[in-house]
Amino acid sequence: MSQAALREAKAEGDAFSYGLTWLGPGEQHEISHRFAQHHLRLRREMLTATVARAEELKAEYTHRYVCLRRRVTGLAVAALGLYTLTLALLWRL
Repeated sequence: MSQAALREAKAEGDAFSYGLTWLGPGEQHEISHRFAQHHLRLRREMLTATVARAEELKAEYTHRYVCLRRRVTGLAVAALGLYTLTLALLWRL
């Protein structure tokens, strides 16, 4: 993935700088290089933000799952207790 990102950044930089026809070859190369570095920095920041958000979502959904599991377990225990009580009362009759 990193090699693909490098190739993409270089291609984007080249496409940008070669459109600036009034620059000399050395200047175009410098602009291309700077654009590629900027492109990579932005991509790295986006990836870091995505990973951070994924961690936040993981924590949030883990908490929700734990709460839901407790609620379902509590309801199952209550239903079983009610069922047992109902059977016990019916056996007494």
